[in-house]
Amino acid sequence: MTLDPITLTVIQAGLQQVCDEMDLAFSRAAFSPVIAEANDRSDGIYAASDGALIAQGSAGLPVFVGTMQYSTRTLIEMINSGDVAAPNPGDIYIVNDPYLGGTHLMDVRFAKPFYRDGEIFCWLSNTGHWPDTGGAVPGGFSASATAVEQEGLRLPPVKLFKQGVLDKEIFAIIQSNIRVAEQRIGDVQAQAAALLVGETRLAALLDRYGDTTVSDAICELNTRAASQMRACLKNIPDGTYSAQAYVDSDGVVNTPLSIALSVSKSDETLTFDFQGSSPPCLGPMNSVRATTHSAVYLAMRHIFPDVPMNAGAFAPFTITSVEDTFLDAKYPRPVSGCAAEVSQRIAEAVFAALVQAIPEKVTAAPAGTSGNFALGGFDPARNRNYVMYQISGGGYGGNAQHDGLSNGCSTIGISKAPPIEIMEQAYPVLYRHYALHEGSGGAGKHRGGFGLDYEVELRRGEAKASFVMDHGRFGPPGAVSGGDGEVNKVTVFRDGAPYTPEHLSKEQDIPLTAGDRVHVQTPGGGGYGDPLDRYPQLVTEDVRLERYSPQQAKILFGVVLTSSFEVDSAATAALRKQKRATVR
Repeated sequence: MTLDPITLTVIQAGLQQVCDEMDLAFSRAAFSPVIAEANDRSDGIYAASDGALIAQGSAGLPVFVGTMQYSTRTLIEMINSGDVAAPNPGDIYIVNDPYLGGTHLMDVRFAKPFYRDGEIFCWLSNTGHWPDTGGAVPGGFSASATAVEQEGLRLPPVKLFKQGVLDKEIFAIIQSNIRVAEQRIGDVQAQAAALLVGETRLAALLDRYGDTTVSDAICELNTRAASQMRACLKNIPDGTYSAQAYVDSDGVVNTPLSIALSVSKSDETLTFDFQGSSPPCLGPMNSVRATTHSAVYLAMRHIFPDVPMNAGAFAPFTITSVEDTFLDAKYPRPVSGCAAEVSQRIAEAVFAALVQAIPEKVTAAPAGTSGNFALGGFDPARNRNYVMYQISGGGYGGNAQHDGLSNGCSTIGISKAPPIEIMEQAYPVLYRHYALHEGSGGAGKHRGGFGLDYEVELRRGEAKASFVMDHGRFGPPGAVSGGDGEVNKVTVFRDGAPYTPEHLSKEQDIPLTAGDRVHVQTPGGGGYGDPLDRYPQLVTEDVRLERYSPQQAKILFGVVLTSSFEVDSAATAALRKQKRATVR
């Protein structure tokens, strides 16, 4: 059947709209601020035969693109082999096992078969970040876990809803193994409701255009996405481009982990070879294969954002040599940092490799950390336990056209930090300040964006703080002679005395009492281009806004300012000439 372009475009937009409405329903109905406010979730439609991505919500986390596709495929294979009970209409499976196509245990996936005329037409699936799934540390981000059991409850694919009815026995098992269990029913029902919204909207689309027409459109959209990605790859000269990125430490052994990447371009394909990367690590900074693949996909999505998001877009990519590295975790390796941190280092390595080939398309490194901060304790004023989970933004890397965005969301997604008013209302904390991390943007012709600087005080009761962050040892690298962004910094004040974690931005179970404070400064993005080529007036404006100090303007950009913060043109020209001569 030949589809006219208008019908094809309308169906493409319709599939996207189904996913967007699932996203919206999920966030609006969820109880936890990390979903309801931060939008740490994603919804999508997947093929009945192999779980291939058909469409995903535009506001969903890109890192879930590959993982949900992998997870759905694994579920289908397990059903076909008889390892998982066959579905019936109304069933919803729950799974968070990271080794079955997941990320970390806090990312809980639901999958629902969508039926037409008694046959499964496709699968609807979503992922939501639950604020706690048990384990040694409130919030699940155990910085020093050495086995996945220490990170929380691991669920294989099981039917949480059977023919539309919640299985109370399975839900009771879940509740018995997690903190603040009484609050989870709100997130569970929201996650299931989002799939029901998708079911209704998709049925309406099929009723309007017919099952055959929509099926043909899905095949054509996949084919066109693959063709469009191959057309984009033609802009990359054939050759091999190598780069490295580093994880500060695994949280247990205080030495860096290396991601070694070679990207080979040949004809209309890219091969990503991770040979030489560090072996599996003791701590929780291992990445499962699904997350590793998804990180490569999302990096390419950043570089070529106009290519439609479906399985066809990833067809020109081959990923090799992850075996026996920390990028292919096997049971029982701990993985709590894989999606939030390691995936961003993988994307950073892709950027660093391809900026050599297509510098006009690729940015310098972004902040590259989700800033995972969990606080768990008891609120005496409300007589209840709580688990607070904070994510935070950072600076984006500069690029060929402009400066990097300040306090942007993490590389892996579109989730945002929950509003501080919501956090103060929900938990016994006070944000003493919430501002830009001044001076953190990497110097460049186009500087990196600035990170976030915030400080949280515990107002009452006792609590334990845990962190899984990164870029505390190395700042996000600059590109094309640009400077690195500032590192991530964590300082805990207990009884007024400052304390810096041994692993810089990774530690767990730090005891806090009322009045204790946690100060976090997230990284700035890397700079792009020679800092000495930056217009002095732009440097002056940054100084005026107190983003850089006059001394930083002089050291980083070679710009000399007068006492009235005007450019001293003669002194600036002389200093820049001297700096260029020194570099040569």
